[in-house]
Amino acid sequence: MEEKILNIKHLSKSFGSHEVLRDIDFSVAKGDVISIIGASGSGKSTLLRCINLLETPTRGEIWYRDENVADRKVKPHEYRSHVGMVFQSFNLFNNMSVLKNCMIGQMKVLGRSREEAKRIAMDYLQKVGMAPYINAKPRQISGGQKQRVAIARALAMNPEVLLFDEPTSALDPEMVGEVLMVMQQLAQEGMTMLVVTHEMAFARDVSSRVVYMNEGVICEQGSPEEIFGNPQKQETKDFLARFRNA
Repeated sequence: MEEKILNIKHLSKSFGSHEVLRDIDFSVAKGDVISIIGASGSGKSTLLRCINLLETPTRGEIWYRDENVADRKVKPHEYRSHVGMVFQSFNLFNNMSVLKNCMIGQMKVLGRSREEAKRIAMDYLQKVGMAPYINAKPRQISGGQKQRVAIARALAMNPEVLLFDEPTSALDPEMVGEVLMVMQQLAQEGMTMLVVTHEMAFARDVSSRVVYMNEGVICEQGSPEEIFGNPQKQETKDFLARFRNA
């Protein structure tokens, strides 16, 4: 019996009269690597932001373990320490060093001592190849390096699930590979990941499941072999046709 960590039920999100997500249902089991693909504007990032409670769902439930976190009584900060997020635009603190960026959340949210937070931050910065840059400020490092620091910062909170919102889309092409390599390593180590991405090779080669979204709904989902090798819906076929020769 696979261990379910997240269960999304009938999730909808509207901004005014514009319905961005409609009746989304899917679950995330321990060790899953789920890539969410689809055209810009299909609701992928909004879905991730709802799952992380950065947006409040209009309707529906988000179950983390046995708790509905869409319930207003849940403290978002506590929940986000279990379900971390890596953003497209890094979201690092520009006035702090790389090391402090990876320590601050541990100390403030998890109550770790400075010594423990530093030790854990160093472990993860080493893991993503950023240990030589611990004293640098974000403005002194490249986009790919910033994203690797952001991943280390998220990992330092020891989350059960990591959400990635188009983690490579703000990067120059030559920096994309270094970030995808870190993510691939995490997947191989069994990290549970939900990835909104335009990187079709990553979705095809690294995911355990692929979800194709179109106009705010899940149009089709399945294994990478099913979605890339034998898509059932015409919308999926049309979308993937653009990447066949990429």
